[in-house]
Amino acid sequence: MLEFPLKLLLSYLLGSVVGSLVLGRWRGVDIRRLGSGNAGSTNALRTQGIGFAMVVMLIDVAKGWLAVSVIAKFAWGWPGAALVGASGWLSAACATAAMLGHVYPVFDAFRGGKGAAVLLGCLLGMAPYTLLAIVSAWLITAMLLGFVSLATITAAWVLPFLLMATRPMPTASLLWFGVFAALFITLTHHGNIARLRAGTEPRAKALWLLGRGKLHGRGK
Repeated sequence: MLEFPLKLLLSYLLGSVVGSLVLGRWRGVDIRRLGSGNAGSTNALRTQGIGFAMVVMLIDVAKGWLAVSVIAKFAWGWPGAALVGASGWLSAACATAAMLGHVYPVFDAFRGGKGAAVLLGCLLGMAPYTLLAIVSAWLITAMLLGFVSLATITAAWVLPFLLMATRPMPTASLLWFGVFAALFITLTHHGNIARLRAGTEPRAKALWLLGRGKLHGRGK
């Protein structure tokens, strides 16, 4: 059956449309040459400002949602298509393909972002009830420790444990995707992990609540 590979390909190609790189072309910049060198919304915020970063985030979240809510569920019109389109495994596979496309975009020499925003979009379409806990985990970690990368990794790992604790138990396909997403987000942040271990990872001073006293003290 052609539906499965075609939908995976479409999801991957959709994921390969990286928001910061598309907008950057209009502005005449490649943010992979600026800041941290990453094509994600965090580097977009640091180098291009909040308005640019918000549009980037919107595009990348929308990709994940479209992959699981539109591409995966679209009926092609031949026998059996509707059954396959309703499959949780197909949604999980399309979500995976969209994340892979974002990190390894075919249109941009396979150098994209780190997948966190796309993951949020996928969850918006597959398991929106998980978003509050994941966003809360991100905010708490970022405010306590000041590291955006660590907050993102922590939030990603909240997902599989939250799913395993949910009753009734979610589908096997959603659990599989949760584990994959946590491992994949950790992998895409391997450079950040190395800097965290070396003590050279920069903190987000605007988010790091516990460090504000120290920062003010240095300014005296």
